[in-house]
Amino acid sequence: MSELTEAAVLLLQKGEVTKIIGYEEGSHKPRPLFCESVVDAQRLIYDSRCVHNLAVYLTKPELLGTSSVAIIATLPTLRSIAQLAVENQLNADKLIVLTMPREDEVHRFADFDEINTYLAGVDFRIGQKEQEVIDRLEGMSREERWQFWQQELSHCFKCYACRAACPLCYCTRCIVEVNCPQWIQPWSSPLSNMEWQINRAMHLAGRCTGCGACGDACPIGIPIHLLTHKMMEDIGREFAQISGRPAMQGNVLSTFRVDDKEEFIQ
Repeated sequence: MSELTEAAVLLLQKGEVTKIIGYEEGSHKPRPLFCESVVDAQRLIYDSRCVHNLAVYLTKPELLGTSSVAIIATLPTLRSIAQLAVENQLNADKLIVLTMPREDEVHRFADFDEINTYLAGVDFRIGQKEQEVIDRLEGMSREERWQFWQQELSHCFKCYACRAACPLCYCTRCIVEVNCPQWIQPWSSPLSNMEWQINRAMHLAGRCTGCGACGDACPIGIPIHLLTHKMMEDIGREFAQISGRPAMQGNVLSTFRVDDKEEFIQ
């Protein structure tokens, strides 16, 4: 029995949780597993192929119910949990967070503060390919960047898979679903596609944890995660917020101070 399976079995047998969110082998790659029994626990896996951000399920009471649950968290999932905790979206008494810093070790966090301490010792790094694209975009003129995103987003058909995959998109009613008034057209068109993605990026400003789940979820491969990744860089430079750490002092677009810099007004 693996260390992970053993830890899961003990949690279930002791009645500490009724469900454990982790990973199992899928047809082609690991997929989420909602483990509810000792038999289910035998299917749990954890390796470098486990990239789905499981924190997306933690704000769905219709899925988890009101009982205590455990989650087996990768580094991006831990970052998302830390941000959700800052935003008061998680109940610490109902959640047990596990991770595997090494193959043969399962670590259980005592509380959210310990998660923040753990994250403080790990630098956030964007993937090399993504950074190369961002650097290329940085070298473009404003008009060239606009054309790049117009071209990319022209393929969007508004499936909202990006929204569904993002752990920080937990609003009970999204702006694209509001029709009195109609803020964004629900159908696909160049203008409404741009409005939707700009809105999404602004909503995640200072909140995005850089997991890339939105880009991975896009069925046609639009690199929409680069919008929020680039915004993370800009916010880090302008507001000294460290990428991959929770916004403890409030999110940049929902917090106002009289001494805020206003160099962006031109």
